[in-house]
Amino acid sequence: MRLTRQSNYAIRTLVYCAINQPGLSRVADIARAYSISELFLFKLIKPLVGKGLLATVRGRHGGIKLGKPAAEISLLEIIMLTEENFALAECFEEGADCPLIGECELNSALREALGAFFSVLEGYTIADLAHKRRSLRERLGLNLDEVQLSAH
Repeated sequence: MRLTRQSNYAIRTLVYCAINQPGLSRVADIARAYSISELFLFKLIKPLVGKGLLATVRGRHGGIKLGKPAAEISLLEIIMLTEENFALAECFEEGADCPLIGECELNSALREALGAFFSVLEGYTIADLAHKRRSLRERLGLNLDEVQLSAH
């Protein structure tokens, strides 16, 4: 299984905001830090805001910030929001044409594996990924002595 770019950058965006707390993060700065387009990032942010994972602050000194504490945002919550399909095999898809559906041990094994995958993701939060705050701030080009943008 391979996660989409949406999942990857959604997680990265939330980590960026977590390590830039309590300040606001600018979309342009996040896009530059991860070498992605601002347009792609704006599209990605919309569902994160809609789900309450990010909050936006409008105005000249606006930006984005975490919508709830980093320790309350699980990786599973993000993945469930950003991934469209978890079909590990054809038999997972609706309308699959296999005479063994419901009796196949492969299907059972894959469902068990997917459940384990979800369980592990549920056990990690954005706070877990952002715990090395100082070194992450340096790598992302965030000033260590002051917050990027202050909330006005």
